[in-house]
Amino acid sequence: MRYFDTAYILKLYLVEEGTDAVMQAANESGGLAASFLAFSEVHGALHRNLRDGRLDRDEINAVLERFDEDVEQDMWHWLPISMSIHQRVASVYRELPASVFLRTADAIHLATAVEHGFRDIYSSDRHLLAAAPHLGLAGINVIG
Repeated sequence: MRYFDTAYILKLYLVEEGTDAVMQAANESGGLAASFLAFSEVHGALHRNLRDGRLDRDEINAVLERFDEDVEQDMWHWLPISMSIHQRVASVYRELPASVFLRTADAIHLATAVEHGFRDIYSSDRHLLAAAPHLGLAGINVIG
């Protein structure tokens, strides 16, 4: 099973740079996992595409229809966000060097992956990938 962050999830539903490589990584996985956080982030990111004019409402609805079908068919193994994950995030921030840029949502993804026994996290987010080793994870970007 592979843990995908929201950036990689979106690449499975939108035609973007790296979509083919991410699709191949998904197809080669034994399943796909993500934090429950990603479910909401997907919707927020699609709305951002609407707001920025990259997608219209019909295109977003078509993407969401495919996403909803995959969710319904249990393509995604959604991982809960427990208090221990929040405590891990707090602990990471207490020790994280000042030079490391780590957004809270990314910290939640990283902590969720660790909490659920993953050793790797798949993403194209450079900040998440750079922070991954601070939680004992290998950050993997299959895109060029």
